[in-house]
Amino acid sequence: MAEDLHRIDLPTGVTLDVATAGDPANPPIILLHGFPESHRTWREVMPDLARDHFVIAPDQRGFARSSKPSEISDYTPDKIVADLLALADHFGIAQFTLVGHDWGGAIAWMAALQNPGRITRLVIINAPHPFVFQKTQFDDMAQREASQYIRAFRNPDLEKHIDSIGLSAFFDGSFLKHTDFDRIADEKPIYLDQWSQPGALTAMLNWYRASAIIVPAMDETPERPAFLDAPFPPVRQPTLVIWGMKDAALLPSQLEGLDALVPDLTVRHVDAGHFVPWENAPAVVAAIRGWLGDS
Repeated sequence: MAEDLHRIDLPTGVTLDVATAGDPANPPIILLHGFPESHRTWREVMPDLARDHFVIAPDQRGFARSSKPSEISDYTPDKIVADLLALADHFGIAQFTLVGHDWGGAIAWMAALQNPGRITRLVIINAPHPFVFQKTQFDDMAQREASQYIRAFRNPDLEKHIDSIGLSAFFDGSFLKHTDFDRIADEKPIYLDQWSQPGALTAMLNWYRASAIIVPAMDETPERPAFLDAPFPPVRQPTLVIWGMKDAALLPSQLEGLDALVPDLTVRHVDAGHFVPWENAPAVVAAIRGWLGDS
């Protein structure tokens, strides 16, 4: 089923490119991509879900040709959650299933925690729960080591480095360590086009810079955040977590203790690295449909 691309002005002050597919009368499902992608991360997932859902997949603020506000503070998670809810409002959607991968999944966790009246079901694909992720930065040195790239992304000189090596080399470095390059070779020109939009690289990296997550250096022992030793609110929605077990950036420790934070939890391990939605789209579709009770 073909997707349509819309340019939508939101009351949050940004304009997003938004792909839709399926009949708007069908149950709605919103898909949130992560870094450094766009709605095209769902290119092999949307057509199947659109058979019996109304599927909405935005290019989130800072990505591709969507708006790129200039300040780091424009990329705090609360503003991105507000974009999500405004997008649902635009389509007249009161309640919906939310699916998120990577940064899109981090936003989905937060949105679900704060808006149980809007988000009825949650699907997370290789995206860490905020409590577990912060805890593992202090208690799991392997995950801390795997997260050092976040410190690099927060370096204000990173864009100069990328300019010096070129976007093509940055693409190779972004993906070659994480996936079978042949799976994404045809998409490379599309990524390079999206990343070359004015301000795009800084905007994408600002998601990391605006995040409150503490990623200590390997030889550092900063003060432990107080919330790690206090009760954390549970996710009330039925939640499906799909996890590519070959992820080199987010280790399986992200699944440990999750059941205590998400009482209605289903976990599906799949054969994939970090970029699960296009590395193993059939497994993603099968997991979602099996969990929803669809055929």
